[in-house]
Amino acid sequence: MTAGSTGPQRIFPNASDLDALSRAQWEAILNGPAAPAVTWITAAARENNAQAQAVLGQWLLDGRGMERNASAAFAWFQRAAAQGHAMAANMAGRCLEHGWGTAENHAEAVRLYRQSADGGLDWGMYNLANMLATGRGVALDQPQAFDWYRRAAELGHARSMNMVGRYLEEGLVVAQDTVRAFALYRQSAEAGDFRGQFSYASMLLEQGQVDAAVQWFERIADSAPAVHIERIARQLSASPEPKVQQVAQHLLAESAKRSS
Repeated sequence: MTAGSTGPQRIFPNASDLDALSRAQWEAILNGPAAPAVTWITAAARENNAQAQAVLGQWLLDGRGMERNASAAFAWFQRAAAQGHAMAANMAGRCLEHGWGTAENHAEAVRLYRQSADGGLDWGMYNLANMLATGRGVALDQPQAFDWYRRAAELGHARSMNMVGRYLEEGLVVAQDTVRAFALYRQSAEAGDFRGQFSYASMLLEQGQVDAAVQWFERIADSAPAVHIERIARQLSASPEPKVQQVAQHLLAESAKRSS
């Protein structure tokens, strides 16, 4: 709109405005009606805007506002990654790691995760650390894995906080420090990561804080996928603590309901 206009603010900018979009403008587009957003994002992606390419790839992968197409998603992630878009590089790596829309290629996934991590993205750091920790597509390297988890955790990445906590609890490649591990598990849990919630609750249970542990075990159902809820429930069902067994039954029921 021109200066002094009283009409509604234009939501969908022209192609010439793409690079000047603020985060608020992007969010307004992405959170609005899907159909016009898809049209605009597709046009913007074709104008070689990396952010639009990354978003289009994600929407194609999720089937949001359009039919799901993992192959097309991967292609758009690649185009954006080639322009240095860190999240697109991370998502292209995910596609290659899991075979979404392309053949699995762990070595290439590692390359893209490293590009994303070097670009400062916490998810890229986390996924690179996972590959290093398991020796997929790269030589097994626990010290490097820990370092990348640590970097991501320092950026507030909840899953990485849980992983750093695990290294500290077990004394893997670092000195054992259960106090720091406990604190990181709590941070991860409070940030909403179900893995962190399980770790934190497990340490609370070891300390005899049964009621507090039960509360955190119950919260796992808020964010964990059904398959993980079932796995955790079966672990908890082996507990000698009756209250924990009750949580296990509740989680099993929740998993079954979501899977039906």
